[in-house]
Amino acid sequence: MQKLAITKTPISDVIAKRWSPRAFDPDFILMPEMIYSLFEAARWAPSCFGDQPWKFILFNKEDATSFSKALNCLSVGNQNWAMDASILTLVCARKNFHHNGEPNRFNQYDAGAAAENFCLQASAMNLNAHQMGGFDTVKARDLALIPNDVDILSFIAVGKILEESKITESQMEREVAPRKRKPLEEVYNINTWK
Repeated sequence: MQKLAITKTPISDVIAKRWSPRAFDPDFILMPEMIYSLFEAARWAPSCFGDQPWKFILFNKEDATSFSKALNCLSVGNQNWAMDASILTLVCARKNFHHNGEPNRFNQYDAGAAAENFCLQASAMNLNAHQMGGFDTVKARDLALIPNDVDILSFIAVGKILEESKITESQMEREVAPRKRKPLEEVYNINTWK
């Protein structure tokens, strides 16, 4: 199943086919090389001073205990579908620069760029990634032993979308819903805000 972006002008196929499904194949396992590729893509994202403030924490379904604990950090609505993903990845960002210890006001922006590289790499590999904000940051911090000088930003579920013939009626309703975006004219202006 694909849900290509309907665009006003052509964009890269990797971007056009990236979307966030909720019906993952529970039997699909990502091979280590695939996981390395996702993190390698994240590693090459741009960042202020080349600081790379991000850190991704991997919870692999093959380690059922850790995966279950990570799943337990998610909101119930996210748990219901994310349990079928192959991996869960927690995206974090150090608050201070490495080179001088000063606050890095770009840390979340830079980590977001790395997360998008990660998701686009998944798309390029015919995988699907779904980013989530619905989770308990206190539980996640405790689970992964994340220090207080690090922002916890999102979880990303990655896997292979379930074959259409296996998608339940309730899942299908969500999966075939049209993708929505603001019109192009609303996302940028020339020279001024208004």
